[in-house]
Amino acid sequence: MRKNNNEKELNNRAKENLFKDFQHTIGISMENEKLLKQAFTHSSYVNEHRRKPFEDNERLEFLGDAVLELTVSQFLYKKYPTMTEGELTKLRAAIVCEPSLVAFANELHFGKLVLLGKGEEMTGGRERPALLADVFEAFIGALYLDQGIETVISFLEKVVFPKINAGAFSHVMDYKSQLQELIQRDGTGTIEYRVLQEIGPAHNKEFVSKVSLNGKELGVGTGKSKKEAEQHAAQMALDILKAKTT
Repeated sequence: MRKNNNEKELNNRAKENLFKDFQHTIGISMENEKLLKQAFTHSSYVNEHRRKPFEDNERLEFLGDAVLELTVSQFLYKKYPTMTEGELTKLRAAIVCEPSLVAFANELHFGKLVLLGKGEEMTGGRERPALLADVFEAFIGALYLDQGIETVISFLEKVVFPKINAGAFSHVMDYKSQLQELIQRDGTGTIEYRVLQEIGPAHNKEFVSKVSLNGKELGVGTGKSKKEAEQHAAQMALDILKAKTT
């Protein structure tokens, strides 16, 4: 019995050190460390420790999901002033989806910190995508409660926003948004679209548009609407710019 108690004590100390190291790594010191532990406490662990007042992370996950959507939405709203509501929604969905959250969690080794029941541990719970995504959201919820929205934003500025700035989610944008993002990232100037021609009768028009960077033509596209023609022009411009960098 004493041996088991000693092993538990050693495990608890090791976990405490992991939480301390984690806070040092992210440069944030939690005021309420119980919130931090709760964020990493899976329901399977609570079920196996009913004698102690542990609380799982499901409520924090609920809160963190909302906080993450708000902070990411605010970032995108400011970064992409020309994006439509639909485009912003699509981009946000790619950033806060399960695979993305799992990638963020793995980058910070969240799996090592999770408190799991024995059964969940044996079946590979530490690497289960849904569990890791939930833990990331729960941590955001805990951080919000403990330090407020500004600290959450500061954390995301280190972990999430740089990936958006680097174009990690460009694949879900339309061509115009991709081009805008690429130009903003490189800081190379201003892009402008202009209709060159309107061909055909009113009921069956075809538009020809060009996109320019600082007055220099980058691409020309055609389409049944101005928007479609601009998209094709942006697609050509992207192909040209990407070819220059490869």
